[in-house]
Formats: sequence, structure tokens, C-alpha cells
Amino acid sequence: MAGVLDTVNQRTQLVGENRLELLLFRLAGPQIYGINVFKVKEVLQCPALTVLPRSHRVVRGVAHIRSGTIPIMDMGLATGNSPVGNPKDCFVIITEYNVSTQGFLVSGVERIVNMNWEEIHPPPKGTGREHYLTAVTEVEGKLVEIIDVEKILAEVSPQVEEISAEVISHNQQEKAQTKQVLIADDSKIARKQVTKCLESLGVQVVAMHDGHQALMHLKEIAASGEKVTDRYMMMISDIEMPEMDGYTLTTEVRADPRMSDLFIVLHTSLSGVFNKAMVEKVGANDFIAKFNPDVLAAKVIERINATDAGS
Repeated sequence: MAGVLDTVNQRTQLVGENRLELLLFRLAGPQIYGINVFKVKEVLQCPALTVLPRSHRVVRGVAHIRSGTIPIMDMGLATGNSPVGNPKDCFVIITEYNVSTQGFLVSGVERIVNMNWEEIHPPPKGTGREHYLTAVTEVEGKLVEIIDVEKILAEVSPQVEEISAEVISHNQQEKAQTKQVLIADDSKIARKQVTKCLESLGVQVVAMHDGHQALMHLKEIAASGEKVTDRYMMMISDIEMPEMDGYTLTTEVRADPRMSDLFIVLHTSLSGVFNKAMVEKVGANDFIAKFNPDVLAAKVIERINATDAGS
């Protein structure tokens, strides 16, 4: 266990190489689950919890950690399974998502594995709409289910999804109706949030489930002879995606002269890990953290104004 904790604390960034590290853990049964190490701040034995009256049923309590107080959610309950057990016998994975810190209670932590995003695949078709998986992979012959944490957080602590009335003017909304934006995100919750935000501006949205799918779509447009930037005003891409991550997607787009001038915004819940140098390294135009509808809307409006000005 100490080795796992040390590795979490000493992890190195693998951005730009289409690679990731997964922290493997278990809930109440034998199934192995995974979470991207980039999201993990710390792993520790579950501290004493203070129960909060009328809190969400998956919140087992709050913990005082490093002079801060954070909610501790039962990952088993959060994914529709059995509770993970007595908190005293469990571990907490402290994570940072969407500019917030929270802990997830799990029964055991296994180890960290280094993988290529090409080895990470979307959930199998036929799994339904209510599952909590964002991807699956295989480690040493065993299926690993990667949790869609954004779906959990959206259910436990829903975020405001509507943009403020003052963000866009009537004139801008009229201009937006002629624009189209490509988005790429493996989380269905994130796709829904971004689509709702952009459509409220009047923008037309085309959504892809991962970077590879988005890249193939762009290549098809280019192969048809149509200029990609005539079709899309911009692309908004998540960073963490199965098959191909957002960094690699950006690099591939910039390497293809038929689409290299596409305006790209990286939109991710990797708060606290991302650095501006990485945007410059892969050639993205900008980066915004998930999910603030006003910030996202303002970035899209800024792009609408820029394209109308002829840039």
C-alpha cells in the first residue's frame, strides 16, 4: 500500500504522448475499477468522518484533511452498487475535478498501471444509458472499468448549466445561428452540458465521443475537398478520452495542413494539473476548466466575434 501512495505522490505527467496512468481500486466485490492518476491528489486510510444531516445519500460524511474539509462519497453507492463497507476499514482517494476537491471511499487500492490511450475503449454497446462507465480496458487479462466521475458529481452536486442572460446579446445570438462547433468528449454528461450551453447561444453542435472519432470526422471533411474551417468555427475537446486524448488530437490536427488552422480549445476537469506550457506544446489556442457555462459561452462568443471580424 505504501508503494501505491508513494507512486501517486511522485507521478510524472505523460501528456502529449497519448498515455495515462490508472489507479486501480476495488469496491465491495472482486471487480477492478480505475481512475486517471492525474485526477488524484492523495490516497489515504479513511480518517474519522463527520456525518452531515440531510446530505446526499452517497456522501458518508466530511473529513478534515490538511486544514481543509472535504466531502467523502461512497464510490459503491455512487455507482449504484453496494456500500463499500465500514469507513474505518476503507481507503479514500482524494481527487480534484472541475476546480473542486472531493474524496471517494473505496474498499481497497491495488496499484498504478501505465497505459496507452489506444488501450482504453468506450463501454461496450448494449450496456444501457444508466451505467457509470466512461471507458473500459484490460490489465493482465482482467477487465477494468473506468468510472465516469463527472456523472457522479453531476448527480450528487448538480452544477448550474444555464448561461447568464447578460452573457450574450441578441445581435450575437443571431450571428451564432450561422456557426457550427465540433465537440469531443467521452463523458455523456459533459457532452450534454457543453451541447446545452452552446445551443442556448444559438450555435449548431456536432458531438463526437473521443479524439479518434473527431479526427476521422475532420479527415473525411478534408478529403471531400471542403475546408474544415468553413464547416467549423472551432473545436472544443476534452483532454482525457479513450482511443486518443485531446493532446494527441490537437497535435494530429496541427500536423495536417488541410485543417491545421482550426481553432482548438481544450476543455477539461484536469484542474490543478494542467499547465499553460502544454497548450503551447501541442498547439491548442486556449484552455478552460470544466464546467462553467458563462466562461465557456464567453469563449465561444469571443470566437464568433473574431470570425466575423475576418480572423
